[in-house]
Order: sequence, then structure tokens, then C-alpha cells
Amino acid sequence: MKIGRVTLSDRASGGIYEDKSGPEIERVLRELFAEEIEFERVLLPDEEKQIETALKHLCTVGCALVVTTGGTGPAARDVTPEATRAVLEKELPGFGETMRAISFAKVPTAILSRATAGVRGKTLIVNLPGNPKAIAECLPPLLPAIAEAIDHIAGFRPKLKL
Repeated sequence: MKIGRVTLSDRASGGIYEDKSGPEIERVLRELFAEEIEFERVLLPDEEKQIETALKHLCTVGCALVVTTGGTGPAARDVTPEATRAVLEKELPGFGETMRAISFAKVPTAILSRATAGVRGKTLIVNLPGNPKAIAECLPPLLPAIAEAIDHIAGFRPKLKL
């Protein structure tokens, strides 16, 4: 299964600090999916048009799932939800709602997240938080819905280790 993982961070893309969120996505997904996974990796600054272009490209090259990390907060440079919505054909807001509910129990400021998800063609796109700890907490509970969505839109159901 081909999965795109996109880290959105001005500082990580500028070499100011190491991207730890992208590798955390890979670790969690490899731990949860029984499928062999091929990752397409993208690291970009918080630039809406670049994000849109990357998301479209990953959908075009056959990724069943594209997972973004970062850029979902209220800051001026946080544009991931806008870029995601610009390329979606169908929005699935339940993913963001679920992540906010999971995180809010631990961090009251989690309600500031604007993460969303949706479908473009045969690809599911999901925005995740930019914090590796939040990724580890939010991603596992989403896996049954991710597998179901991929089944509906791409025509195959990924096997889970759960």
C-alpha cells in the first residue's frame, strides 16, 4: 500500500530543526497496518499552493492514504486545512472532530486545531497534529475508519494488526 506523508513546517523544511512528526507517522502506521507500506515523503514550508500541489501529486501517483502533520492551528502561517479543503472532493469532518475530542481530554488547547480529512479521487487525506506525541495518541483510534474509508474509495480493505 502506498501512503503519502507530508510534514508541513517552516522550521523543519528550513533545516532549523529535525522533522520528528513524519517519522512518527511512519512508526505508528507500520505498527498498526499489516500491509506492506511504501511511503512517499514530503517536507514543505507552510505555503498553501505548495501544499495543494503536493497533495494533488500524491493522489495522482496512487497513494491510498495521504497523512499530513502540522499547520492546523490558528496562527497566520497555519494553512493546512485550507490547502486540504481546496483539493478535496468530499470532506469527512469526523476525523478532525475525533482527534480534537481525544486530545482535549489531555490538553485543553487541542480545541484550537482545525484539522480535517476527506477524499480526492481514490485517496483519503487526513490532517494530523504536528506534535509526535499527539500523533501517537490520535492516529491509532482512527485506523478502523481509515481502513473502511480506503475500502469504500479505493476498492480494497487494508489489513490491520489490531
